[in-house]
Amino acid sequence: MSLAYQENGRYFALAAGKLERLAAEELQELGVQRTHDGYRGVFFEADPATLYRVNYESRLLTRVLAPLTEFQCHSDRYLYTQAQKIDWSKLLTLETTFAVFATVSNSKVSHSQFAARRLKDAIVDQFREATGQRPSVRTPDPDVWLNLHIHANYATISFDTSGGSLHRRGYRTESVQAPMQETVAAAALRYSGWDAAEPLLDPMCGSGTLLAEALMKAGRVPAGYLRGRFGFEHLPDFDQAAWEKVRDAADAKMREVPEGLIRGSDVDAGAVEAARNNLARLPYGERVSLARSDFRAIDSVDAGIILTNPPYGLRLGTSDSAGALMRELGDWFKQSCQGRTAYVYAGKPEMLKSVGLRTTWKKALVNGALEGRLARYDMYQGSIKGKSTAETAD
Repeated sequence: MSLAYQENGRYFALAAGKLERLAAEELQELGVQRTHDGYRGVFFEADPATLYRVNYESRLLTRVLAPLTEFQCHSDRYLYTQAQKIDWSKLLTLETTFAVFATVSNSKVSHSQFAARRLKDAIVDQFREATGQRPSVRTPDPDVWLNLHIHANYATISFDTSGGSLHRRGYRTESVQAPMQETVAAAALRYSGWDAAEPLLDPMCGSGTLLAEALMKAGRVPAGYLRGRFGFEHLPDFDQAAWEKVRDAADAKMREVPEGLIRGSDVDAGAVEAARNNLARLPYGERVSLARSDFRAIDSVDAGIILTNPPYGLRLGTSDSAGALMRELGDWFKQSCQGRTAYVYAGKPEMLKSVGLRTTWKKALVNGALEGRLARYDMYQGSIKGKSTAETAD
């Protein structure tokens, strides 16, 4: 039985909610010729080299799945039977550890963990019948991830070519509470249009995720630069020479980042230290300027853009204190950031009402379980800089 992705060269790229359009644009920039929107992701066609490039360089995607088989599925017994038709020895060995993550909706097989277990049983039983032994299931860091998706009684079994979520860049070894996901930070940068031609300031940098993503963008550092392995290396048609060529070509595009182009500060000394340590893992990380400082103590921002994710919830405490912080942030924008453009990500969109400034636009950005918003504020020179109160609609 041949594998579906081998027959049609078709893959599915998972992205955080609301990022499908941006993900499709990025895929095309990475050499993908044909894309088709899906639910929380994008279908695309690619040859092996393009598949490797997408995994190595994408800043927005969370996983890239290679479909193995698709079928109507009205029972767990049929799921088991169809899964056994795959020759799993092409994808796994007795020494390969694996894990299954499953999603189910509107189907007779209604429990995701049970569905995942039935797929696991089919794989293990096939090996046991053929060899008398079985490969090991291991989470959270297996050699191979498999995905099972069942919607409206239609099942797709896929191989995770990323080998785990691509948002795990490898630089964040230290963190603050409720950190911003790396892919969301990359999306915020993309929405801002920042191209490293002007300075960028994050005055509430936390553990430095926005700064790190800005650094990687400015330095053209591939998003997967620090990842030790990818799932596609376990595909039966993996081409080592093609992968090395893709990786070397991407790495050759890296460039130095000017000192002080990217600046960050935070009132929390522990957060600044975490940001410094995280940035040190990246090329040119020492070029990012960091300081322990309250944003209210910054008298003037004379150049560039401001991009920040203010603390909230677990990072700050009560909703009242979050509201007060956002009001003070709006006042600081008006008083100290004339002529500048600021982008503020709020994990809780209602926080933006406290800023007290009219937004130029707002974009939906899902950060984990948070249905957040990225808002743009343009602070004009002169008397109209303080014009505020009402917000525009989404």
